[in-house]
Amino acid sequence: MPHRFASATLALALVGSAAAAQDTTAVSDTSAAAADSTRQLVPTPDTLRGLYVNRWAAISPRMWELVGVAKSTEVNALVIDVKDDRGFMLYRSGVPLAREIGADTTNPMPISRLRALMDTLRLHGVYPIARIVVAKDPLLAAARRDLAIRRRDDTSTVWLDRDGNPWLDPTRDEIWRYAADIAREAAALGFSEIQYDYVRFPDEDRVIREGRYAQMAGRSRAQVIRDQLTLVRDETSDLGVPMAIDVFGLTATDSTDMGIGQQWEMFIDRADIVLPMNYPSHFARGTYGLAHPNAQPYETVSQALKDAVKRSAGVEGAAKIIPWLQDFTMGRPRYGAEQLRAQMRAAYDNGIPGWILWNPASRYTVDALMPAAPVTAPSTP
Repeated sequence: MPHRFASATLALALVGSAAAAQDTTAVSDTSAAAADSTRQLVPTPDTLRGLYVNRWAAISPRMWELVGVAKSTEVNALVIDVKDDRGFMLYRSGVPLAREIGADTTNPMPISRLRALMDTLRLHGVYPIARIVVAKDPLLAAARRDLAIRRRDDTSTVWLDRDGNPWLDPTRDEIWRYAADIAREAAALGFSEIQYDYVRFPDEDRVIREGRYAQMAGRSRAQVIRDQLTLVRDETSDLGVPMAIDVFGLTATDSTDMGIGQQWEMFIDRADIVLPMNYPSHFARGTYGLAHPNAQPYETVSQALKDAVKRSAGVEGAAKIIPWLQDFTMGRPRYGAEQLRAQMRAAYDNGIPGWILWNPASRYTVDALMPAAPVTAPSTP
């Protein structure tokens, strides 16, 4: 799909409709945001290189440090939590369901600060991406038990994951429309791309035995995810911003849906960008014939991306591949600039120039990054 950019008129209309559901104070703030939304969105970089910004970092002074990293290095994009994996929103929202369950009431970023942030990103050409977590939303699952996965042996009981949290039922259209509504608002507020995470079933084998889903209708898990991604794409096709999805890194190699509904050929043409999470620490020992994938970041990422490119080659309309790379330590060795550059090199060697770094605390190894390209002044006649 071609990347398109929302017009100022569309942005105003979207925020205006969202603001109608808010209280007086929120309407005033969000309407002010709408007035500032008349500026163009940041164009999609030809080669995207980004950092993940968790919600807590975004609402703290850390946000400006990360903007500084983007200004001074090759980084040109920031993936910012708009709805995180606990269900909390970044800012006070006009989406009715978010308001109903209080998703936007835990330390929300003031709209005035969000406007300032978006102004700064536009000024410096830093591409803002809205990360929206879909199926892992314990806040919504607890507030709306009708939308949660149920136990097969007692359908009046909600299924709980290993941490004791409920999960949303991926077969329920409502949870995907909720994500689409948030995407519509985020695009109106100036985010130039929407990235959906947790577009899957829970990654616990026992949910296959224990879980009951409301609307499987004889479909496979992979078909459910494909259908729901299609729903989200159709719901937001008028926004004019790229749609991206995060998937497990091993989906490019595994021929099954890995028990989570992510099967490469079933999702690769459902978005503009697919971001496999190619964290070497998450590949089991022996994968790709490597004794310790975490200690061999180049080889691990290279093989995963080789498989991704190969699997995409035969699919019409396949999405662009941009990998998530590991900038955190999980086991040995300790990850630093050497390990990061090895992963980047693996991407480049497979014809993939872009990447996004993941660190759950949003603290990055700046030494691994190239400095920003110097700006050349135009020559005078």
